[in-house]
Amino acid sequence: MNDDAVPPQSDAEATPVAVRKRPKPGERRVQILQALAAMLEQPGSDRITTAALAAHLKVSEAALYRHYASKAQMYEGLIEFIEQSLFTLANQIQEKEPDPAAQIARILAMALQFGEKNPGMARVMVGDALVNEHDRLAARMSQLFERLESALRQSYKALADARGSQTPTVDAQAGASLAISVLLGRLHRFARSDFKRLPTEYLDATVRQLLS
Repeated sequence: MNDDAVPPQSDAEATPVAVRKRPKPGERRVQILQALAAMLEQPGSDRITTAALAAHLKVSEAALYRHYASKAQMYEGLIEFIEQSLFTLANQIQEKEPDPAAQIARILAMALQFGEKNPGMARVMVGDALVNEHDRLAARMSQLFERLESALRQSYKALADARGSQTPTVDAQAGASLAISVLLGRLHRFARSDFKRLPTEYLDATVRQLLS
């Protein structure tokens, strides 16, 4: 039977029948991604199967594949959300904040806070959730951090120039590389500690060290 069909009702029945609303276009896709992210937030969760995801959503696996051709596409949906979130905010910070040191501090804080507020996404960011999944997913996450490092390198270059550095390009490359290492390290620790060690721990002091 079609899940959206309403069973017939006799005139004698007084109890109204609840009608299931058909999801709006794209709404079911969002629900699938939200469910996947929620399952990734469970401490100690292993590789998530489409069967487990379907059971979580109380739908059939076939229903999942009507919206995503594969589980890899579902993870790509999560990665796309991460990309849009991080780079929209990073671009806004660099456009509106004239101080390069403040740019670096705010971009790092934003990325760490994003992972802290979205533990399931943090597992995707550090690759834990992508083990045994399609290689292109890990490659896309690596590209994301390369792009973020490039954005930080611009701010570090401006900072080095402002400080009168004799080697601003080298300083920028080293600073951005170290900042990304700290970012990844803290997100890894967050995921491996079952989300107990917060990535924003001692954030202000850490940023001061990175800018010194």
